[in-house]
Amino acid sequence: MAAMPASSHPRVSARLAAIAESATLAVDAKAKALKAKGEHVIGFGAGEPDFPTPGHIVEAAVRAARDPKNHRYTPAAGLPELREAIAAKTLRDGGFRCEGSQVLVTNGGKHAVFVAFAALCDPGDEVIVPAPYWTTYPEAIALSGGVPVVVDTTEETEFKVTVEQLERAATPRTKVLLFVSPDNPSGAVYTPDETRAIGEWAAERGLWVVTDEIYEHLTYGAHRFTSMPALVPAVADRCVVVNGVAKSYAMTGWRVGWMIGPPDVMKAAVNFQSHTTSNISNVSQVAALAAVSGDLSAVAAMREAFARRAAVMHRMLSAIPGVTCMEPQGAFYCFPNVRGLLGRSLSGSVASTTMELADLALERAKVAFVPGEAFGAPGYARFSFALGDDDIVQGIDQLAAFVAG
Repeated sequence: MAAMPASSHPRVSARLAAIAESATLAVDAKAKALKAKGEHVIGFGAGEPDFPTPGHIVEAAVRAARDPKNHRYTPAAGLPELREAIAAKTLRDGGFRCEGSQVLVTNGGKHAVFVAFAALCDPGDEVIVPAPYWTTYPEAIALSGGVPVVVDTTEETEFKVTVEQLERAATPRTKVLLFVSPDNPSGAVYTPDETRAIGEWAAERGLWVVTDEIYEHLTYGAHRFTSMPALVPAVADRCVVVNGVAKSYAMTGWRVGWMIGPPDVMKAAVNFQSHTTSNISNVSQVAALAAVSGDLSAVAAMREAFARRAAVMHRMLSAIPGVTCMEPQGAFYCFPNVRGLLGRSLSGSVASTTMELADLALERAKVAFVPGEAFGAPGYARFSFALGDDDIVQGIDQLAAFVAG
């Protein structure tokens, strides 16, 4: 029998082959690989709290696991009681009133981002993406057929985009504005006036807004989270809110996020999820219900620790010659400008890019951070302070010694 001719089709679809590896997870994997070899590596890469999930949330999950009703399929959009609780929590924490029927419970906040753009974007639709941006946003937009239009910011403007910049970036093909505050990776928090001005601009232009509120409870000093659809009711009918329990409640591994939007968009999003994942884990949903329905005392304790760590890391990074750093306003990251370290001798080696600098720091100083290229901001670096105080001091000390050497 004659052999079948080799197929001319590629083995992997062009759509998936074009996806870049998550840089934050890649850095974390490199650090863990060195640790597995016995190296003591300080990892500033991963964006997850180092605290355990609060006990009352865990206990709710334990009870749920023992209840046979949670061993079966439940509605694809999420447990009705959790959807209602998320709506109540959204009003309590951000002042935005919505119905439980407008909530879709997703497999983590990252899934909510993907579903949001899948629901809004047709091929060729442009999405304005302020940089620096979280690595997943452009990939989720591209997978939906949309086109990311990046608008650069710098520390001189506290990494905040202006209405004037947005106006210059908008074209007849613009459909969506991505808005993130508090921001990952920059740590920027928009003021109420800044948020209102951007929301009013989007409403006047008839644009959609996808606003990521995942770090809403993690703000420091005088900085406070404000929800755009609460401040600008005119944008609410063209606004999708994405959020989740991962950051505020130390629940990254539980994989519970959500998406809130107008009824027509949510109907499409629920249909989409019904054909992709069905319902997410019922045990995780019950844990999330305990989180969003409870008080915010555990969140407050974590925020206090993060604020202390932010101050320490900011002071230590700013003391390194060649490094400048904005004081974090929210989230749990410092985002220093490290261009002053490029092109000069560092313990006998020279890095010409922040990607090379990150590799050298990992190899020589045993310190892992994420280079700015991952966030559309070459010359910068993201350092998470969601790790122990002693590790922060030791890690930045090791980095400073590497730079000085």
